[in-house]
Amino acid sequence: MKIDVEGFRVREGGDVALGKWPTRVDPVYRSKEHYHELLADHVSRLSARQRLLYASNRHAVLLIFQAMDAAGKDGAIRHVMSGVNPQGCQVFSFKHPSPAELQHDFLWRTTRDLPERGRIGIFNRSYYEEVLIVRVHRDILRNEGLPDGAEDDETLWRERYRSIRNLERHLHVNGTRIVKFFLHLSKDEQRRRFLARIEEPEKNWKFSTADMQERKFWKQYMKAYGECLAATSTDECPWYVVPADDKENARLIVSQIVLDTLAGLRMAYPQVSEARRRELQEIRKQLEK
Repeated sequence: MKIDVEGFRVREGGDVALGKWPTRVDPVYRSKEHYHELLADHVSRLSARQRLLYASNRHAVLLIFQAMDAAGKDGAIRHVMSGVNPQGCQVFSFKHPSPAELQHDFLWRTTRDLPERGRIGIFNRSYYEEVLIVRVHRDILRNEGLPDGAEDDETLWRERYRSIRNLERHLHVNGTRIVKFFLHLSKDEQRRRFLARIEEPEKNWKFSTADMQERKFWKQYMKAYGECLAATSTDECPWYVVPADDKENARLIVSQIVLDTLAGLRMAYPQVSEARRRELQEIRKQLEK
């Protein structure tokens, strides 16, 4: 079963008012059992595609996940990538920048962790934090060593969008395919998940008072996300707004998008030369003796 994911894609040059994008859609699965069957099929096919990606060694794939707290980024990454060989997949989570990272431009720390050819790289949060959380909490800019007055200049965000587009264009031309996911969670569903983290002891560690503080800035975040998605979604490096109120449905949508991305790459296993075939046959004769 192939899921139609085009409706979740942000078209290049379009406006994004996230209030008009759904956080829940009709599920593509009929039951929990059907969900597990679909996910297992996706994971199996993804594993096969990843092996081909590694063997062909011509492309890299970068998956970027952004979302509000409790939207399910960790779970999506864990479930969707569960069948991929760890040697072919690299996951990086980006928290508050270190003092050393603050001495460089805002793209430096993530650029160091870009995937090499043949591998899938996953950014759990990314350089997009610099036009999201930093835009909502502008006091962070004061620690970034920008030229005098830059933190008060609205052109800063337009320049950062342009830097991001240029970077992603450069990576695309050089073989890295970038797909970006915004897991779109409703404020009410976030509340329910926060309550679950409090009520279930094994989830207490996931919850912090900072999470509650960020809820106060919900409208500002939605505005920042909407402008960011509109400014940086391109035909080559698209954003997908994935309805995230239903975790299982979100995982199936994400896995389908990843499968479609890999299927769109021209990949093949390396060809074996005639001389190499003869060599292998000689080795086979020796082994059979």
